[in-house]
Amino acid sequence: MMSSLRSQLLAWLLVPLTLLAAVNAVTGYATARATADLVTDRMLLGSARVIAEETRAEDGLLQVTVPPAALEMFDTGAGDFVYVRVTDGAGRLVAGAADLPLPTGGADAYEAAYRGRIMRFHALDHALAGPGPHRGITVVVATSLVGRDAMVRRLWLTGLGQGLALLATAGVFMAFGLKRGLGPLIRLRDEVRARPTASLEPFAPETVQSEIRPLVEAINGRIARVKAQLAAQHRFVTNAAHQLRTPLAVLNLQATYALRRIGADDQATALKAIQVGVGQMSRLAEQLLTLSRAEPGSRRARDDRVRLGALTRRVLEDVAGLALERGIDLGLDERDPAAEAAGDETMMGEMLVNLVDNALRYCPAGCSVTVVIETSGGEAVLAVQDDGPGLPPGEEERVFERFYRVEGTVPSGSGLGLSIVKEVAEVAGGRVAAIRSPGGGLRVEVRLPASAEAR
Repeated sequence: MMSSLRSQLLAWLLVPLTLLAAVNAVTGYATARATADLVTDRMLLGSARVIAEETRAEDGLLQVTVPPAALEMFDTGAGDFVYVRVTDGAGRLVAGAADLPLPTGGADAYEAAYRGRIMRFHALDHALAGPGPHRGITVVVATSLVGRDAMVRRLWLTGLGQGLALLATAGVFMAFGLKRGLGPLIRLRDEVRARPTASLEPFAPETVQSEIRPLVEAINGRIARVKAQLAAQHRFVTNAAHQLRTPLAVLNLQATYALRRIGADDQATALKAIQVGVGQMSRLAEQLLTLSRAEPGSRRARDDRVRLGALTRRVLEDVAGLALERGIDLGLDERDPAAEAAGDETMMGEMLVNLVDNALRYCPAGCSVTVVIETSGGEAVLAVQDDGPGLPPGEEERVFERFYRVEGTVPSGSGLGLSIVKEVAEVAGGRVAAIRSPGGGLRVEVRLPASAEAR
């Protein structure tokens, strides 16, 4: 039941109302009791006043008359007993029951036990007019409480029935109101269920209430991100297929050439070309896998404490042969030996490999490539800079796009290196930028969050 929003809202509304109805029932009983006591006291007082007004002092004696009207007012059909006691100013019994309890503590209305039952009493002091020694009397009238209790029950049950009827009416109206109020949300649910699986059209926020509108807008935002990711994935697959098609065609051509040539030299040349093509395809496949691992959500998040100096030295040892082969001076400028970053150490190693490889591939022979490690503004900075030709104006952002290569460069790379760098940096909570290096070439700078110990 509590998994239903309608049931929860109805419960939050009805439970407080039910508690209030219970409190009202308790207080209603007390009110009914007080009302019945007030009515009973008025009847007793009225009866005592009628008896007192019919009492006369004649020839030195008190003449007490109990008129029928003084007792008939208690005839409610409940079978109550009524008792009367009249005493003179000296406390002597004049008429009625001698053992009827008198008031104590100055109270005119009181309850006491009499002849085995609880009764309600009312005492009235009345002054007599005319000559004679009798200047006043005290009239006490008592009645049993059968009629009073019946009146309490009637009053309380009437109030209780009205409260329950009001609660039931409120419940019906609340259920109807919740059904109408949740109608747009139900229609949104039905629309979501009815949508084709491939549909990524946004929902109309204006069809729901203002409280639900942020949810619809959040869903639309997620749909937009999914569409963008699908579009990027489509472009990626298309570009990857294109990139793989070219070296495969070259390999097929070289293999055909080698089969048609009998001479060992021609076959060796073809096989060498095949070897180069296989190397390029292996590198492309490796970069595609790295890019896939670098995308958000593809790996479990890690928060390693990465010492950038040690990581950089290992990478430089691996690529030193390629630098010598290309005639490039490869160096390390470790300005802060204690620089550390928080993130996935394996992916950071891949990021640094692609940074250095990109510089080595696009710098001409005789250039220098330097890896700079420093800290700035609470961030660890890892930069690869060279004194090569740099980038044409306006290319600083595009070089991070997948499969993008600067026009006019030798197509020895796949166009994925800097894309991998960007993905790894952003997953680690950092950022990357391509700027002009102090030597006039290109500086690709990665800023990463420093590890907690290094801050």
